[in-house]
Amino acid sequence: MTLTTAPDPTSATAQLVRRVRRDRSRRALRRTWVLGLLVVAAFVVRVTLGDYTITVPDTLRIIGGADIPGAGFILMESKLPRAIAAVLAGASLAVAGAVMQDLMRNPLASPDILGISGGASTAAVFSLIVLGLTGPAVTLAAFLGALAVAAFLVGMSSGGAKGGTHALIIVGVGCSALLVALTHWVLLRADVYRLSEAMVWLTGSVASASWTEIGRLAVLAAVALPAMLLLHRRLRVMMLGDDLAAGLGVTVDRHRALAMLGVVLLVAGTCAVCGPIAFVALLAGPIGRRLHGGRTRLVDIALIGALMVVVADHIGAYLVPGGANLPVGVVTGLAGAPFLLWLIVTRTRVET
Repeated sequence: MTLTTAPDPTSATAQLVRRVRRDRSRRALRRTWVLGLLVVAAFVVRVTLGDYTITVPDTLRIIGGADIPGAGFILMESKLPRAIAAVLAGASLAVAGAVMQDLMRNPLASPDILGISGGASTAAVFSLIVLGLTGPAVTLAAFLGALAVAAFLVGMSSGGAKGGTHALIIVGVGCSALLVALTHWVLLRADVYRLSEAMVWLTGSVASASWTEIGRLAVLAAVALPAMLLLHRRLRVMMLGDDLAAGLGVTVDRHRALAMLGVVLLVAGTCAVCGPIAFVALLAGPIGRRLHGGRTRLVDIALIGALMVVVADHIGAYLVPGGANLPVGVVTGLAGAPFLLWLIVTRTRVET
């Protein structure tokens, strides 16, 4: 008599789960590679093409230290710093927006909507027009302005605002509206010369970023972005709810405060160099989640943000009819509004 062993359903299920996870990870990794290649391609196009074409070999020679008259100055003083600033600003804003959206469990909870970017703009415009400051002092004022608004929001959050995150979002929207009103009031006091300088802090631009400012932003991004990647693992648990996350061993208040601190540093550091760049923080997260079935992959979202700003800067600099040379924030604002409507409409269709 021969005994037969029935198949172990638990083992078969486990193998199926492992296979599904492995296939999903491979697909996600392929998308990451594609996004990375798109960012590299956009960066090369931004650096080499435009009103003055520089070949890739010449670009590499100049970066390596060769002196090519004309091309060297344009590359090192205009094209390359703008492209690097665009990559850093886009990645930083995108990650900050996605983390805040997960933290608040609301897709509209971006630093733009909550007034953190507006705090930088208002402080910069106030210091430029009312106090008469220039240069690094304005940059410092923008950083402190974003920091002050974020500290107010963190204080509301840690103080247990009535209504939870929804009340916090309403408070942020109110702060943003108040800051817009203050900015307009300050602009009414400006002369034409100061008004043109202030436009950088109202629209967002990478055109005037210096190597020193780019270096500071690069150091900040090198520290804050990996830290946010590590912290986001805990935030995924917190998205299940504060009580359940606390039951699973997550210190909710501490991780929420650390996440807010990371968001503030990324947004304030970026706005202090480039001003507010509209819609990048708001849209990069939803686009990245569409690519991964609703999951937040910060690496891909950072690449999407970098791609958005680099492409928008190239379009604003060279592809606008009439050679207007628009700031990058104007282009992202023009393109972001209809794209946001498309995201909302398609999301509604999927849900219904």
